[in-house]
Amino acid sequence: MNPIIVTASTGLELSLLIDGCSAHPFPGVGHLDCFLGSLAGREVLLAETGIGKVNAACAATLLLERFTPPLLVNTGCGGGCAGSGLSVGDLAIASGESFPDEGVETPQGWRGLDLIGIPAYRGGGERIFNQVPLDAELAAGALDWARGRGFRGELGPFHTVSTCSGTAVRGDELQRRYPGICENMEGGALALVALAYGVPFLEVRGISNLVEDRDLSRWDLARAVNQVQKFLLSYLQLSSPAWRVSC
Repeated sequence: MNPIIVTASTGLELSLLIDGCSAHPFPGVGHLDCFLGSLAGREVLLAETGIGKVNAACAATLLLERFTPPLLVNTGCGGGCAGSGLSVGDLAIASGESFPDEGVETPQGWRGLDLIGIPAYRGGGERIFNQVPLDAELAAGALDWARGRGFRGELGPFHTVSTCSGTAVRGDELQRRYPGICENMEGGALALVALAYGVPFLEVRGISNLVEDRDLSRWDLARAVNQVQKFLLSYLQLSSPAWRVSC
């Protein structure tokens, strides 16, 4: 069984996909709430990971130990970083991932994992510390598909954090470490697990808020998750990206 796998941290971020894929509960994948459906004759497994990097990495490992998907997708909402050009309701597509709050606080300021000398991932001749490369062709193709069908979106690196930036000052600090367009809490962990298993990985998020001084009156979570799920229902059903060649 090799379904396309789509993950999100919450059920809300998968609800339209579950309906659109006519998916039904699929038990037996550890502790995960999973749903199996199909699009255009292709099986799609939808999995709720829970919030944060630990939950995301655990979920991805469970899924990739059991299945051999042609594509792993991470979706949900995210915060648009300053200077990204993103607005609430837009799509953000990851060209890479970073862990901008993992490292060492020194008397001279923050330093990344390279200061410790222990990589977050080692394999295939690669030593990855804080920045995880993603498939550029896959990401660019998703952006072209989105824009060609009326979705507003941007492509760029993402930040995966343990603590969301609730102030503009904190957001700016992380931007100085690793420039990015979207902040989230799971994507980098999923990207590392996908890399370890050799599975193509795509991350697409709907922007629910901007990274600024926290003001919930300016957020629109429903719009963000609806837009990104509508995009994925279209993209996974109708597009012909490179990963489909081997399906």
